[in-house]
Amino acid sequence: MIDQKLANLRHSCAHLLAASVLDLFPTAKLAIGPSIEDGFYYDIDFGEQKITNEDLSKLEKTMKGKVKSWNSFQRIDKSKKEALDYFKDNPYKSELINELSAKGENITFYRSGEFVDLCRGGHSESPSKDLKYFKLLSIAGAYWRGSEKNPMLTRIYGTCFFNKEDLDNHLKTIEEAKKRDHRKLGKELDLFVISENIGKGLPLLTPKGALIRKQILDYEYQLEVENGFQQVFTPHIARSEMYKKTGHWQHYRDVMYAPFGIDGEEYVLKPMNCPHHYMIYSSRPRSYKELPIRLSEAGTCYRFEKTGELAGLLRVRALSIDDSHILMTEDQIEDEFRQCIDMVKKMFKAFKLHNFYVRLSLSDPSDAVKYIADEDTWKKAGEKLEKIIKDNDLEYKVGKGEASFYGPKIDFIVRDSLNREWQMSTLQLDLFMAKRLNLTYIDEDGKEKHPVILHRGLTGSIERTLAILIEHFAGAFPLWLAPVQVSILPLSEKFADYAEKVKKELLLKGIRTEQNNENKTLGLKIREATLHKIPYLIIIGEKEVDSHSISVRSREGKNLGQLKVSEFITQLKTQIENFS
Repeated sequence: MIDQKLANLRHSCAHLLAASVLDLFPTAKLAIGPSIEDGFYYDIDFGEQKITNEDLSKLEKTMKGKVKSWNSFQRIDKSKKEALDYFKDNPYKSELINELSAKGENITFYRSGEFVDLCRGGHSESPSKDLKYFKLLSIAGAYWRGSEKNPMLTRIYGTCFFNKEDLDNHLKTIEEAKKRDHRKLGKELDLFVISENIGKGLPLLTPKGALIRKQILDYEYQLEVENGFQQVFTPHIARSEMYKKTGHWQHYRDVMYAPFGIDGEEYVLKPMNCPHHYMIYSSRPRSYKELPIRLSEAGTCYRFEKTGELAGLLRVRALSIDDSHILMTEDQIEDEFRQCIDMVKKMFKAFKLHNFYVRLSLSDPSDAVKYIADEDTWKKAGEKLEKIIKDNDLEYKVGKGEASFYGPKIDFIVRDSLNREWQMSTLQLDLFMAKRLNLTYIDEDGKEKHPVILHRGLTGSIERTLAILIEHFAGAFPLWLAPVQVSILPLSEKFADYAEKVKKELLLKGIRTEQNNENKTLGLKIREATLHKIPYLIIIGEKEVDSHSISVRSREGKNLGQLKVSEFITQLKTQIENFS
């Protein structure tokens, strides 16, 4: 969440951009220009005109000249008719005006200098003094109101700060982020492929990428075994009737793929694992003595994400969700949440994601159609989660309207090495679904009761987690995650046999090792291994063969000297056990 003054500054800069666009492109039609987490944007219909990145510098120059006469923002109240008359040639503003009128909201314009725009407000008090440190960043396409049925607009992104130092630091972060982009590093390090022949949003993990995925899942599996979880496996399809019973059909239909028929019945690709796990629970009678039952699966789910929203591994159409559904009694809620919170903390520590907070995601009563209707249950569940957050000493913020349709949740937001925020783990409290599906257990008095459900995503999506970790570590994974942990570099072919013996010894001890026997100089071999960010390099020449040892250096270039292979293995094992 950004400071309101900074948000107002950035929204003011969006106005300044829009005014400058109309100076250079008088026939352009303005749409919307909000502030966002890292800056602002304005969506604009340029018609037949084309704007390129080269135009951004011209716009910046115009903005710097124009802002000198912008002493304030003046509010102007308008009637619906006055507003529509003013924007009679702009379908985007007209649509917004009609919506505001239908809701009974005030229609306000704001003037600064000679520029006037439809706006709710929230501006700099002194734009000519405050709007000095801004930068236009990029151009992208964006559908009006986010719908592919609407016209494609041009979105101009920018950022703005109160001082030069903050702007410079932000621009440096952007440059560093470009270097760390997981799509770029994924290709350079041979971790994943997205092939047009397979389809957009359907990533293919290479052997190296699959190895990292396996390490993450193996670590999670060990955590789950230690905490009493049981793994299950479920199919990728189900009858659509199941999703109609749960309510997913009504609330997630826009991201579900088209149904298909099997033996006269309607089926869909599963968009989530929940219903499959419920059916395992309901397959036989349950007693309170069995609870909590913790069912876990890293199941692949399928969701129709819009083409423009796909982003490497961050937003995909086939995602592996490390799901668990814990079915429990009401008095077990706090203990089960505490256990899951501890698991998330351990996982973040292993990933070296030390900086995080949680968002208490609640329903929005003003948008009740998004949620199962039961105000008292929502209130009870929200208060329970807030107590759990406080009892576990978690830093938190409230996210109104961010809940799932069946219950509030605790979303874990991590800050990576560039201090960017990513949503990862989630813990959702569900007091509805067991009743809706008639999931039951027999209590100690012999009465039938409905369990409470905790939906737990340990990382969320494995694909998204992989993207975050690639960027967090800039591809230089810690030893336990690195797909290749050691590269052996013999000085020449005559040392290859000894190198092979060393390689076999390392492999037998579970160290992921490769050997470079190419006819290249040592310097070139070291450079290649360093570019692939392999944690350790073993150099083997005559000295090492004669002494039955190895010379070791790190990917950072530190010379670790000559070691016995057994000594080196012991060091590696210690590092791996400590997740370093």
